[in-house]
Amino acid sequence: MQQIAVRVPASTSNLGPGFDCLGIALRIYNTITIAPDELHRQLQPPIVSQAAGLFFKQARRRAFSFSCSIMEQIPRCRGLGSSATIRLGVLLALNRLSGSPFDRFTIFELCTQLEKHPDNAAPGTFGGFTVVGSAHCGVPALNSDACPTVQRFPVSPRLHFVLFVPETEIQTAHARKILPSKISHAAAVENCAKACALTAAFASQDYEKLLGTFDDHLHQPFRAKLMPFLPRVIAAAQQAGAFGAFLSGSGSTVAAVTLRAQKRIATAMTRAAKTPGRTIITQADNRGARLFRSPITHH
Repeated sequence: MQQIAVRVPASTSNLGPGFDCLGIALRIYNTITIAPDELHRQLQPPIVSQAAGLFFKQARRRAFSFSCSIMEQIPRCRGLGSSATIRLGVLLALNRLSGSPFDRFTIFELCTQLEKHPDNAAPGTFGGFTVVGSAHCGVPALNSDACPTVQRFPVSPRLHFVLFVPETEIQTAHARKILPSKISHAAAVENCAKACALTAAFASQDYEKLLGTFDDHLHQPFRAKLMPFLPRVIAAAQQAGAFGAFLSGSGSTVAAVTLRAQKRIATAMTRAAKTPGRTIITQADNRGARLFRSPITHH
């Protein structure tokens, strides 16, 4: 009997102006291990059982009982894609154990359906810097007329991401509820321009052109009410030498992007925050989720 372990990278999403459509996989990982187990029926947490239920329904495979263990390195509720890694790991493992009825893009679709937005599912699945062509939430999986398109670009190991991870947890649903239903035409145009410039810089790997592209008018000004430290941490990162900084996902992590002076930027962000937290300096993961098959050993 085999068990499948899936190592899934964290991700930072939105990148400021790219709300619900831009993301980057990071070298911080959760590992999800699944093994068929008909003898010991395990009560799974909802995030696992919902992913399994969707997989078996869409694959039209007979559901089987399984054990699931999760080794977590990614902080929960900090805007680093922790929930996406678990859903994606479960889907990929069950897909392999079921004879691989789905390709990786379809697994991405299923994960997007569970997440209700694709900006963590895409980098987690494919690695690198990802641009999702449709950020429509709740897209029915396997419906080709509504499928989001994904473009993926590798990220140079020269580029570093400095993360300030506060102790404050932020629930994505709450962070979405505080967003306004309308914004001005001028704000929309400005965000579009910044997101396009940011995407071009990552696609060309001309990272110097990232300077000034992380400003946002769609979500960060409103989410700063939940995280009053956000503006000053962003400013401190830029003053210390970063190309820019932004709220990672819905928060509470603040991510800075740089080619140099990572430790100085980390220190500046911590001092500016004036709230308990830690910093992580990491790079992009260009491989995405990886599966490992191993025999089950009984002790």
